Amino acid sequence: MGPGVSAGVARRFAREGFALALIARRMQALNEWVARLAEHGIPVRAYSADAGVAENLRIAFSSIEQDLGAVDVLVYNASVLHQGTPSALEVSTLVDDFKVSVAGALVAAQAVVPAMRAGGAGTILITGGALALEPHAPYASLAIGKAGVRSLALSLAEELEPAGIHVATVTICGYVGSGEPFMPDTIADAYWKLYVQPREAWEREVVYR
Repeated sequence: MGPGVSAGVARRFAREGFALALIARRMQALNEWVARLAEHGIPVRAYSADAGVAENLRIAFSSIEQDLGAVDVLVYNASVLHQGTPSALEVSTLVDDFKVSVAGALVAAQAVVPAMRAGGAGTILITGGALALEPHAPYASLAIGKAGVRSLALSLAEELEPAGIHVATVTICGYVGSGEPFMPDTIADAYWKLYVQPREAWEREVVYR
């Protein structure tokens, strides 16, 4: 949970009456978001977890299911921004960033899929970026992460669609917050449209320009 795409998506789904489970590292910031989003009159819960630590996420999702029930929609929107060209990139930095960008998405998906399979329905939406399509050397680690999470999303979609689970990635090709159409609340409409798509029209990727 943060002030960009996450906040826009949270507000969009809150307007539709969804209970919200927010995950981020810092509980103080989460509590501030809870107060803002509670104005919509829907349940909002906060869970502290580091997206790069698998066990943190597993514990958070276990608590979410206990508190709010099975997850209907998962939105994974975590990444790390580190500058560094490939020739200068520390292996440890790449691995740590990959844990957030890709492994965290995998853990989150694995946490919600069993209940979605049991119910024969569910939606998993993963935030991607233009660097997955057009890498930029000064941000090699982020580009690798976005390429990886895009591949993960498409693979999950292929696997899970027969079970009635819609998986898609929103590949955002622009700077969030830089004006229309890249303001968070506007971008959030792309996530909502994916959620309400009829099964026969499911898309696996929206390239948002």
